Amino acid sequence: MLFALLFFLLAAHVLMDFALQNEITATCKCRGSDHPVAKIVPWYYWLTAHAFLHGAATGVVIRWFGYDWPIVATLAIAETITHWLIDHAKCLGWFGIHTDQSLHLVSKLLWWGLIASGAFGTLTP
Repeated sequence: MLFALLFFLLAAHVLMDFALQNEITATCKCRGSDHPVAKIVPWYYWLTAHAFLHGAATGVVIRWFGYDWPIVATLAIAETITHWLIDHAKCLGWFGIHTDQSLHLVSKLLWWGLIASGAFGTLTP
């Protein structure tokens, strides 16, 4: 059951970062984007919306596996913040796509590890 949770956390990430992230979001979420839409909607709106969707997807997966709302909310918020920071750093040119995706993978492994280790107490989803 725990490995299925990890699989779906990773699948949700792939869904949100590749399949469902459109070109406008991918471009406009970076400060200094020259996309015409970026002149209307500030970059931090795009980045925050993108990060919120990742947090929501993480929360949905964890709830789907039967975990309680406090755990869902904690990890969804952690994912939102972490995703925002990682993507912002990539947009600033601190690192490229491979490091970006590796850090996102590490964050999913962290959420999964916290659940698997019993950091939230003994859980029986």
